[in-house]
Amino acid sequence: MAEKELGLTIKKEQDFSEWYTQLIQKSDLADYTPVSGCIVFKPRAFAVWEKIVDLVDNKFKKLGIKNVYFPLFIPEKLLNKEKEHVQGFSPEVAWVTQAGNTKLNEKLAVRPTSEAIMYDSFSKWVRSWRDLPIKYNQWSNVVRWEFTHSVPFLRTREFIFNELHTVLSTEKEALEEGKDIIEVYRDICENYLALYGIYGRKTENEKFAGAVFSEKLHYIMPNGKTIEGPCFHHDGQNFAKAYDIKFIDKNEKESYVWQNTYALSTRMLGVMFSIHSDDKGLVLPPRMAEEKIVIVPILFDKGKDKVLSKCKELKKKLEKYNAILDDREDYSPGWKFNNWELKGIPIRIELGPKDLEKNGVMLVRRDGGEKSFVKFTDVEKKVEDTLEKIQENLFNKSKEFLEKSIKVVKNKDEYKKALNDKKLIKACWCDDRSCEDKIKEETGSKCIVIPSKQEKISGDCFYCGKKAKLWAYFGKSY
Repeated sequence: MAEKELGLTIKKEQDFSEWYTQLIQKSDLADYTPVSGCIVFKPRAFAVWEKIVDLVDNKFKKLGIKNVYFPLFIPEKLLNKEKEHVQGFSPEVAWVTQAGNTKLNEKLAVRPTSEAIMYDSFSKWVRSWRDLPIKYNQWSNVVRWEFTHSVPFLRTREFIFNELHTVLSTEKEALEEGKDIIEVYRDICENYLALYGIYGRKTENEKFAGAVFSEKLHYIMPNGKTIEGPCFHHDGQNFAKAYDIKFIDKNEKESYVWQNTYALSTRMLGVMFSIHSDDKGLVLPPRMAEEKIVIVPILFDKGKDKVLSKCKELKKKLEKYNAILDDREDYSPGWKFNNWELKGIPIRIELGPKDLEKNGVMLVRRDGGEKSFVKFTDVEKKVEDTLEKIQENLFNKSKEFLEKSIKVVKNKDEYKKALNDKKLIKACWCDDRSCEDKIKEETGSKCIVIPSKQEKISGDCFYCGKKAKLWAYFGKSY
């Protein structure tokens, strides 16, 4: 294959959709399958997901959360116990109606989420305040069949997520717990995925079906669309009443439990790949990269053995970074540089005869291409420092990109212009359902989130002119 065909042939700013499609395939992250909306997670992408799983598990266990697993199939009668929940998910549910040549007596839903199957069990397990709290998390795949246009990682019919379900004695406990879990998610997204997001509450129209309220982290994509990240749904006693989850409290009174649900999905892989990567290919935050270093020897007939020997020595010295030694002789150094840039290795170390003579190496950063000569004695320290600088730089760029994408508007005309400019729009709003519906109908955009931190209202509703009640963000979304 010609060298030019290996890299991305379209610029990110020119056509994000085509750039992203090329990125996930040419960087060896995913592939399409004959099943519409379902992708293959290739090792390079799945290794990142495994890191996320490890991070979440470690933090959850410190909070007393235990992992479980519930069935993939959910009887229709359980879904029907919560009418609002069913209404929210019914367009998305895939059903099993037949096994072999035998029709099933009852339809089985392929898990769109697990409230129905889990809460049926909770109703049997909870009797007393001594049985609480329940804090069960499961890592599972789910199927939601509600759309026609899929985007790998970002919007697929089958995806993987953690779904944490908690059962508590009081509303106060439930609300306090919500803050703790969101901080876990925020920490992982900011300090590992290097992603800066906006946190806030969804409108009544946009909340999770069955919840009292939904709060989520949100990110702005390079094409101007927003995308939802990790979420916290406070379910109050809605599901408890639907599934009859009651307990005898310390005062010998019977009460319904309080519940929360939380999730972080493989969507975050796509968000991370999209925001950090560039026209050369994948860019990974060092803390999420499986291999953090690639060593590329510059080989000539003269001095070849000495160069290779030193490269092997370096590889061993940098073993904790899972360093790769690319000593293939049937590819040129330039081809290797492009190939490893495409695959997102954070640091490249080049070593040729001239470097060997000067007792050092050339160190190249993936995030900006900055090169520096480093003495052999300083390589370990320089690598450690550089990885931290890359991590910090990617987060700062993510934050800067989001903040620069925000446009404050005062009226409908400004709103439409900002929408056309692919901005995340901030405005004073009336928080009225009829206004929300009109915005969606007339512009194809919607209220993305009501931020947790509210500022002083500075005018009337930007869209309908009624008295504004709060600040909110608007835009187009996945």
